[in-house]
Amino acid sequence: MKAVIIEDYGSAEQLKYTEVDQPELKDNDVLIEVVATSVNPVDWKIREGYLKEMIPYNFPVILGLDAAGIVKEVGQNVTAFKVGDKVFSRPDITRNGTYAEYVAVDESLVAKKPVHLSFEEAASIPLVGLTSWQCLVDFANIKEGDRVLIHAGAGGVGSFAIQLAKAFGAWVATTCSTKNVDFVKSLGADKVIDYENEDFTQVLHDIDIVFDTLAGDIQTQSYDVLKEEGILVSIAGQPDQELAKAKKVKAGYVFLEPDGEQLAKIGELIEQGKIRANVGTVMKLEEIQEAHRLSETHHAKGKIVLHVG
Repeated sequence: MKAVIIEDYGSAEQLKYTEVDQPELKDNDVLIEVVATSVNPVDWKIREGYLKEMIPYNFPVILGLDAAGIVKEVGQNVTAFKVGDKVFSRPDITRNGTYAEYVAVDESLVAKKPVHLSFEEAASIPLVGLTSWQCLVDFANIKEGDRVLIHAGAGGVGSFAIQLAKAFGAWVATTCSTKNVDFVKSLGADKVIDYENEDFTQVLHDIDIVFDTLAGDIQTQSYDVLKEEGILVSIAGQPDQELAKAKKVKAGYVFLEPDGEQLAKIGELIEQGKIRANVGTVMKLEEIQEAHRLSETHHAKGKIVLHVG
């Protein structure tokens, strides 16, 4: 099959479009013919070697953590899916990746694709959807009426998280650049802070939940807008627990765990029209180096999707 591999850590030049063996199918696996995948910041962080202490890989490695496609084969223990099913998934990060024509995934990590979504739209959902769910629902226990701040609302995770928070009945504030103000408003944001012209700490107060996607100074400053017993949840870096204690808030870091059952719940919200896919750029799998470079700018709007087959 055709796939994109890296044979060592490094720059986007390491990404090679080549021919490799199809993945081995285990008894609980479904083999997905990948129609579309997508690029996430974690992909190039893995490529650069930033996560090599956390996730040990044996080269060559196929990257990619989103898949939408058609079930081509099932393992002997599989009961939830059959050949021909249209599915989407966020596979196990330690197995074969999705920058490929085929990916083998444990059936527990797979869900039926929402019917009205294209494969490209569906491929934009799994990682950002599950990340948002596990941060806002599992960690922060979001509920109706909560005041939520989501940083970088125009990005892949941020644009999904805004919609998820609104689906749960929260009031949502978000930060973005001037050019993306109208975009995040269209997602349902109640308050938009243009960080090029405003300081969010001067605008917001009594926030129940801060969803940090940026770390650094932004994360530190976010403590100042939280109410007592509020929650700061980050996907960008471990929050300062001493500062959290001093501010009397709960703070934590979430690293996504793939989950087909949660992905199915997200699919239901999409089917109900409460969340829409935000595909910003569609490229061919062969254009992977350019796609990674775009992601590395931190200024991609919506998701970068790769058409595979």
